[in-house]
Amino acid sequence: MKEIKVGLIGFGTVGSGLAEVMLAQQERLEKRSGLCVRLASVADINIKALPPQFSGVRLHRDAAELINDPEIDIIVELIGGIQPAKTFVMDAISAGKHVVTANKALLSQEGKDIFAAAAAKGVEVGFEASVGGGIPVIKSLKEGLVANKILSIMGIMNGTANYILTRMTDEGVAFDAVLKDAQEQGFAEADPTYDIEGIDTAHKLAILMTMAYGMNITHNDIATEGITRIEPMDIEFAREFGCRIKLLAISRNHGEHVEARVHPTMVPESHLLAKIDGAFNAIHFTGDMVGNVLLYGLGAGKMPTGSAVAADVMDIARDIHAGSVGRVPSLSYLPEYIGERRITSMDELSCPYYFRISARDEPGVLAAIAGILSKNAISIESVIQKGRQESGPVAIVMRTHTAQESAVSAALQEIDDLAVVTAPTVKIRMLEDE
Repeated sequence: MKEIKVGLIGFGTVGSGLAEVMLAQQERLEKRSGLCVRLASVADINIKALPPQFSGVRLHRDAAELINDPEIDIIVELIGGIQPAKTFVMDAISAGKHVVTANKALLSQEGKDIFAAAAAKGVEVGFEASVGGGIPVIKSLKEGLVANKILSIMGIMNGTANYILTRMTDEGVAFDAVLKDAQEQGFAEADPTYDIEGIDTAHKLAILMTMAYGMNITHNDIATEGITRIEPMDIEFAREFGCRIKLLAISRNHGEHVEARVHPTMVPESHLLAKIDGAFNAIHFTGDMVGNVLLYGLGAGKMPTGSAVAADVMDIARDIHAGSVGRVPSLSYLPEYIGERRITSMDELSCPYYFRISARDEPGVLAAIAGILSKNAISIESVIQKGRQESGPVAIVMRTHTAQESAVSAALQEIDDLAVVTAPTVKIRMLEDE
């Protein structure tokens, strides 16, 4: 039986998960592939010894020892971040090694260099675990939907943000309290910025858009807003409108241009994505042939992500054995067909909106606000003004008909400049149930 040797850089949560998956499923993997795919070496500067069950695996402190080992066929990078991860990946490719990574930040920012180098060297790059954890979203987009023009991508791609919003919705707890509890339970990082500000989601959307549309894009090209301004009252008003608030990644293919945005969204309760709760992720594709496809599962975690990394390792091992390396382009499109596409300006976006305006309870306030909206061609569908429970400003909540983002931005600037308005207006875009 042919042996394929794997070198792993990083034995943290996901790295140890990969090792455990490969050990636990070794017999099953052999029966399914006819290959002995074995973890041979690990490089990690933070551990002194591997667990006893990995006694046959060599431990190094220097990743270069794995990269330069002629017996290693596949290098798995699981340390995260940009550097030194990019250096390790590029050195591995230069050495003729195939690479597997779960590093969405690296791929969304430096992927162009990495995939170009891999194509030139004739090696493969696997990255299933970079989007959706254990959900086979990359393989589905790359192979299962290959006969489709992708018309839209929409999804909940960050488990931490979804967990926080779910608890705020179900328990009425404030954002700060949920975040603190999530950190104590290990659902959120000590520094949760990437998760709660939408940056992690933007990384993932950039990867999916590259594959779906054959375009060069980084997360910096994606309009991104986080969930830190969402308050329990917004959750309650959403419920009154028959919606749930989700942090969504949204891209629509308009042919000449494509939307690319991440922001909190009021999703109708009838929509499939409204039902995705807790730390789960879901990615929704619309193809011109297949219609709507929803992929759902755990978007993070030691074993689900380890499972996705193992799937890449096995795909590459099979290709090595069959002499078919490069059979499927890493980014779905051949490199020469990946080019530039215009990204839709947010000012061009049209959708319904939710506004929560904090204002002093004085005569004429509502009329002044309505006048500004009318002047900017924004039509109000409904207004809710709760009775004041104590001294201080009141919340005026409005739901609009479809309006253009540029007009909304101009109107809210004028509204927030009113002397009676006491805080910046909270704006949440609403998803129309298509």
